[in-house]
Amino acid sequence: MESVRQQSASSSYRRTTGWLFWLGAGFMTVQAQAQSLNLNQVVEQSTRQYPFLKAKQAEISSAQRRLQASRVEYLPSLIVQDQYNYATTNSLNGSFFPNEGTAISTSGGVRPTNISQASFGSFASAAIEWRAISFGRIKANVAVADAELQRSRVDYDNELFQHQVRTIDAYLLLLINQKLVQIQLSNLDRAQTFKRVVDSGVRSGMRAGVDSSLATAEAVRARILLLESQQQEQVQRLRLSELTGQLQQAMQVDSMHFYTTLPTTAALTDSVSPKNPVLRLFQSQIALASARSVATQRTSLPIISFVGVGNARGSGFSNQGDVFQTNQINGLGYQVSNYLVGVVARWNLTNILRVKQDYRSELFQVERSRQLFNEQQLRVNRQYQEAETQYQVALEQARQAPIQLRAARQAYNQAKSRYESGLTDLPTLLQSVLTLNRAEVDGYVATSNVWRFLLLKSAAEGDLSLFMNQVK
Repeated sequence: MESVRQQSASSSYRRTTGWLFWLGAGFMTVQAQAQSLNLNQVVEQSTRQYPFLKAKQAEISSAQRRLQASRVEYLPSLIVQDQYNYATTNSLNGSFFPNEGTAISTSGGVRPTNISQASFGSFASAAIEWRAISFGRIKANVAVADAELQRSRVDYDNELFQHQVRTIDAYLLLLINQKLVQIQLSNLDRAQTFKRVVDSGVRSGMRAGVDSSLATAEAVRARILLLESQQQEQVQRLRLSELTGQLQQAMQVDSMHFYTTLPTTAALTDSVSPKNPVLRLFQSQIALASARSVATQRTSLPIISFVGVGNARGSGFSNQGDVFQTNQINGLGYQVSNYLVGVVARWNLTNILRVKQDYRSELFQVERSRQLFNEQQLRVNRQYQEAETQYQVALEQARQAPIQLRAARQAYNQAKSRYESGLTDLPTLLQSVLTLNRAEVDGYVATSNVWRFLLLKSAAEGDLSLFMNQVK
């Protein structure tokens, strides 16, 4: 019996230890998940982890390799091949497989009679060609690859900039939603407290029964508003965590001095900054189209190359008369060799007409890119001016919000005192509650809008430092 009790106690101890372990691990997990992140941490995390940005970086690496590959065209090309075969020799002593055009041709005289007997043979060759004079064709191809690389880099810069703007905007929206939840919690607490006071008055016969119903309706409305604000907060939290590249349902953000101060910025200049990533991207498209048009035009020009070829052959057919060797396996070894050096020119004259039309087509692509740039520049200029107007309006609204909130609080306190002393009815008090709740919400939303429109100004300017320097 004593042993049984000891085993039972040991088992109980292990279960208790296990539960404590899992509770501790769960607590640590919740603490880790609930870690608060400031704006710089969120932006850094989103820049480092977002998959689409990694895809853009891969495009840059790919373009770099294409540029390196295009520069290889400056070097001579060397092709070697080796083969062993078994073939007949009618009019072709030492037949060989073309091997994708890497072997030079051979020829032989016509034999008076056809012999179906085959023999072993071998053939090896090495050919080198250096395109010494290409009239700028290779240089143009390298320029196209370089323009593609520059476009990939600018495309990444633009995508990074737009992603940071989206992340910061989502951060600001989560902040305001967190504050709205706090406001609705206070509003619910105020409504429930008020309901208890009204219910007490109704039960004592000092208030009409309809007041209890109105108070209950107001408490329920406050709870519904709280649920809606919590829903919006969670949706915004998931949206922000998606932009950071990792979904976090318990993600918390640090508000810094976001709700207590307003930014101070200088007025915008009259023109859009050339650093704007969107405009730089469209400019890179023009440069790429121009480079392609030049490369297309150069394809109609001739190429002059220095060539050298060496080959070695072996055959089971004897070169001492039209007879087979005694041991045909000897054909697998090399018996003779040759070399060839020279200068060759190649010019496809009929291709000039087709290239001419292709070149004109590329010129239209250049014009298309130029007009798209003009359209984008017009749009950015409009956003540039619009952002300043919206920012100034939001700034004035934020300055008026505290006045609205003070007046709403005074109205609520006065209505509450008058209701408690029996000088006014419940609907008047409820109207003051609604006014106070709306003023609290408007105050935080107005402040948030100032920061969001400041972000819009930075996006239009193409320089996030305008915003980031204000939140330090």
